[in-house]
Amino acid sequence: MNESASTSPSVSPGPSRQIFIVDDHPLVRESLAALINRQPDLRVCGQAGDSASAYAALDRAPADVVVVDLSLPGESGLELIKRLQALTPRPRILVVSMHDEAFYAERALRAGALGYIMKHETTDKVIDAIRHILQDQLFVSSRVAAQFTGKFVGTRKVQPGSSVERLSDRELDIFRLIGHGLESKRIAQDLHLSVKTVQAHCANIKEKLGLENLNELIREAVRWVERG
Repeated sequence: MNESASTSPSVSPGPSRQIFIVDDHPLVRESLAALINRQPDLRVCGQAGDSASAYAALDRAPADVVVVDLSLPGESGLELIKRLQALTPRPRILVVSMHDEAFYAERALRAGALGYIMKHETTDKVIDAIRHILQDQLFVSSRVAAQFTGKFVGTRKVQPGSSVERLSDRELDIFRLIGHGLESKRIAQDLHLSVKTVQAHCANIKEKLGLENLNELIREAVRWVERG
């Protein structure tokens, strides 16, 4: 497992590798595109601001690497990562997100990503990460690498996490959308679920988080979103 402190692989001669960017902020997309297009061996082949548009574009024209943010309107970046696993050829996926890697990196890698870096990292780290995953190498920070080592190798006892960590990826999606002020009907539309399914997930979320009613669920979801 490569860490963000490692040396970037050398640039290979040949055709440029195709990079697709998925982020709901146009300025972020443009900044990443400018950075990537300055590299002699990389080229941005497309951009999207939401999961549905990204999947449709990548289904038509595959990319070597997809750079994905987790916070997207409607279906989350995590769900997009899972859907992209069905494409042939399957793209390599790098998550570039503001969300805490200690909480989200493992979920992203389980979903199918090969790398996870946070948006506050230097721009060089983005290029370094892309080059690593182009060689099918995992790319995470030393912090996450140590977390994985402790969890899977057993070098240290892992302390239990927050209650939110007990939520499934789908429950976390719904919890996030509740925190952004969406009602069940809108959440069902955005996630292509029935209202009854969303309500069933809400019941599970309340049980896992020890919440008594919908108002408590909404307040907790809003607080969680505001904490970032």
